[in-house]
Amino acid sequence: MSEPTIDTVLNEKRVFPPSEAFRSKAALGSTAEYERMCAEGANDPVAFWEKAAKQLHWFTPWDRALEWKEPFAKWFIGGKINAAYNCLDRHLDRHGEKLALIWEGEDGSTVRWTYRELHAHVCRMSAALENRLGLRPGDTAAIYMPLVPEAVVAMLACARVGVTHSVIFAGFSAHAIRDRVNDAGCRAVLTCDVGYRRGQVLDLQGTVRAAVTETPSVEHVVVLRRKGSASPLGGREIDWVQLCEGQPANHPARELDAEHPLFMLYTSGTTGKPKGIVHSTGGYLTGAATTAKLVFDLKDGDTYWCTADIGWVTGHSYLVYGILANAATAVIYEGNLMHPHPARIWEIVDKHRVTILYTAPTAIRAFMRAGEEHPRKWNLDTLRLLGTVGEPINPEAWMWYRDVIGRGRCPIVDTWWQTETGSILIAPLPGVTPTKPGSATRALPGIAADIVDEQGKSCPAGAGGYLVITHPWPSMLRGIHGDPARYREQYWSRFPGKYFTGDGANRDADGYFWIKGRVDDVLNVSGHRLGTMEIESALVSHPAVAEAAVVGRPDELKGQAVVAFVIPRDGYDLGALEELRNALKSHVTQEIGSIARPDDIRFTKTLPKTRSGKIMRRLLKDLAAGRTASGDTTTLENPGLVELIE
Repeated sequence: MSEPTIDTVLNEKRVFPPSEAFRSKAALGSTAEYERMCAEGANDPVAFWEKAAKQLHWFTPWDRALEWKEPFAKWFIGGKINAAYNCLDRHLDRHGEKLALIWEGEDGSTVRWTYRELHAHVCRMSAALENRLGLRPGDTAAIYMPLVPEAVVAMLACARVGVTHSVIFAGFSAHAIRDRVNDAGCRAVLTCDVGYRRGQVLDLQGTVRAAVTETPSVEHVVVLRRKGSASPLGGREIDWVQLCEGQPANHPARELDAEHPLFMLYTSGTTGKPKGIVHSTGGYLTGAATTAKLVFDLKDGDTYWCTADIGWVTGHSYLVYGILANAATAVIYEGNLMHPHPARIWEIVDKHRVTILYTAPTAIRAFMRAGEEHPRKWNLDTLRLLGTVGEPINPEAWMWYRDVIGRGRCPIVDTWWQTETGSILIAPLPGVTPTKPGSATRALPGIAADIVDEQGKSCPAGAGGYLVITHPWPSMLRGIHGDPARYREQYWSRFPGKYFTGDGANRDADGYFWIKGRVDDVLNVSGHRLGTMEIESALVSHPAVAEAAVVGRPDELKGQAVVAFVIPRDGYDLGALEELRNALKSHVTQEIGSIARPDDIRFTKTLPKTRSGKIMRRLLKDLAAGRTASGDTTTLENPGLVELIE
């Protein structure tokens, strides 16, 4: 299965109009209504988002909808709101006994919490954060937990009392935790003793212990002991259950300013240092709740499953905040989607009668590779809507998803958005948008997207360029924590007045967007963004490495694979390269986490550099992909010279 070129994709003739069966039941079942909504959003996006925001609960209405001082935006100024209240309290009268969360572990064990039960858990933890740990608005707390119900409790408890949370993916190393905790200045870390994945027991408590030896701001480490007293506590560690004992089951939610920072989430950039993306409360929740409702056509009877981890923004927006704000039932699975057998995901869909499934193209390609005989063994008859997220999906995977999993009856919503955007910006709306395999279709109502050339001018249909957003939207990032200059430089300097997404794209004659992927030095590996500089920094921190360059190569399963070109230090035994290769892979895993582990390391005597000292990554990308290096090399210091060491 090869990735098609953009020209191949644009020549794709398959168009799937919304089925009448789905349209007749969809909340937005009229094309005329959709076009009217798009026109409203285009003519007055501020008024459009004000109308959407009024669907939430506000303690105090806003005075002014938008203050825009490029590149800094404030939305719903003067308004008072609380994200946890909107996800829980306002549903209790009507949906208190409805299931909020269905959790399942790899071993088949399950936990089911109603909205009333989740509310009580959140209140006890939020009271403990305030009364026993002394945390207040303005403080930050890190959350390093697997996909367990208590991870959702941790997020909502922080939101309830105004503590800004920073969720760290529970696969990152102690060094990665340390750097993120120190940058955010976290006063507390909430974690588990262990996690479970692929039948393995993950020592999360040990990883956090190693991290907090170098985090002076951390005063408390709250540990959910899943193994009971078998996990001893020490130092700053506090037992989760004991911390919450005796705390009230109804703790008041703080009335917070709309611009109060709800969370920061660290993502890779083009420099070695991960950047803390800051999101507000009122604007973010407006975007997440509105788009969840529109894109997933959420209804009272839906059981919704987003397979993403809460360590990524998808888990924030479309597993927790956007879904619970709409009083939907969310499925959470701790484990690998193909463990202990290749049909595990389909078994869960049938067991819990999932109606909406939102997953990544990487996962879909893995399911394809395993063979369609596995999903064919299951009914999957409850599914009514399928979604994809994290990276562009190739048309072959799109069609397989539609035909084999959706059985031809389920619309597919191919969604484009980023950590920085906070919510989906480009996607079809089920029931009204004709879809094309591989295209995210049109920008959502209220979103002004464009494709521009190097000079920032709009590109005609069919011409490739850079994807930009030309008007502020509520869920946009409010900046990079502690670094406003980097925020301005990275997102707003290339095309003044326009948010630069960092993605290349094309737009066809129907106005549909076809996303081509990153144009900077950020890799998209299995839907996870990894900065090449961050991996390079990890490699050169090894005593045997003099220099390193990292690039991506096309990968049938993951989208991109990580390939490193490494120059060993003088004096290193070149006869022990295989040993060094394994050691460097382990070293990167230790420094960053297993998601950054290089798929291939190639040793070389030189790297292709321009006379100004810049590495010409284009040549390395050709070599990594098995192609003959091509293009202009006249600016190289040593044209055509890449001496690989076999």
